[in-house]
Amino acid sequence: MRQYIALIHKDADSNFGVSFPDLPGCVTAGATLDEARDMAAEALALHLEGMAEDGSAIPEPSSLETIMAEAQNRDAVAILVAAPPQTIKAVRINVTLPEDVLANVDAYAAANGFSRSGFLAYAAKKAMAA
Repeated sequence: MRQYIALIHKDADSNFGVSFPDLPGCVTAGATLDEARDMAAEALALHLEGMAEDGSAIPEPSSLETIMAEAQNRDAVAILVAAPPQTIKAVRINVTLPEDVLANVDAYAAANGFSRSGFLAYAAKKAMAA
């Protein structure tokens, strides 16, 4: 099982941000440390799924030494996040939403480290689990 290094960082007056140095653009956040870790696993799975769907090569995880050799990574806490054992194929759909709802979705997603699709998938899973 592959594990990627995620970096957790927090500024005063912000949520815990999570990024994956090996996967540019794979970012998320959580209000608590536990939520940030959970969101990191989900973000990694969604990001790898998208890469597989696009036919992009999925990079091998870097070592901790390689990641921490970069000065900008040294202020973060590194955690290991397991890649899902099997990438589930994403299915493209066409959804119609009122313009104001779409604007709110996009604003919320951007402010919380989601892509639009990632946020809608997260919100759907959360609603169905409730």
